[in-house]
Amino acid sequence: MVQGSTTEEQLIWKKWISTRDTGAGDLLVKKYMPLVSYHVQRISVGLPRNVSRDDLRSLGMIGLYDALEKFDPTRDLKFDTYASFRVRGAIIDGLRKEDWLSRSTRDKAKKIEAAVEKLEQRYMRNVTAKEIAEELDLTEDEVCTVMNEHFFANILSIDEQPNEQDDKEGQTFVLKDDKAEIPEDKVVKDELIKEMAEMISHLNDKEQLVLSLFYQEELTLTEIGQVMDLSTSRISQIHSKAIFKLRQALQKIV
Repeated sequence: MVQGSTTEEQLIWKKWISTRDTGAGDLLVKKYMPLVSYHVQRISVGLPRNVSRDDLRSLGMIGLYDALEKFDPTRDLKFDTYASFRVRGAIIDGLRKEDWLSRSTRDKAKKIEAAVEKLEQRYMRNVTAKEIAEELDLTEDEVCTVMNEHFFANILSIDEQPNEQDDKEGQTFVLKDDKAEIPEDKVVKDELIKEMAEMISHLNDKEQLVLSLFYQEELTLTEIGQVMDLSTSRISQIHSKAIFKLRQALQKIV
């Protein structure tokens, strides 16, 4: 049965798996709803405000239902792990199918990229969000937010599978042997980690703390705000600025 389950949970799973009991299914959906909220929170950090979080939650629920339908309890895999793949995959797939980046954001991104190129040629170095903002009469927050959203949109675009398959099960769970690390890849990975650590060390204390709490401790922006006694919107601003700085610095070594 499902790993780590209590006796009561095992009975619920047994009812669901053996007879597709609707009551058991409802209980399981309720139990794993926080998993959907978790992935919505983390993915929405890179999205513009015009993208409805309710829409993301609906996409995540589709992934959760799909996970419940297709989960095989005989496999050596926790349902939480399996469902996380499904939920996140459903949200990402839904975003890929929609042109959620507004025309105004795309236009601003093009202007910012042009300004970056112009300023870098002028100063012969990476430019700051403040310098870009002054050049275009924008706020620093606007520059960071627009470029981070544009970057995330590009990631969604290039991350698509080259060969579309009708069998979503096979498409989502093409597993590789992560233990068989290629020596050349390990060298590159270790160097990149070293460079990233160096970049992070140059961020201010608040930026370092937000990144640590969000990516290492896996807290939500709201929880981080409670820890740091700041509003969620302020934490979001700090996160955006930190990611913008890292992305700018990373371009030098990639």
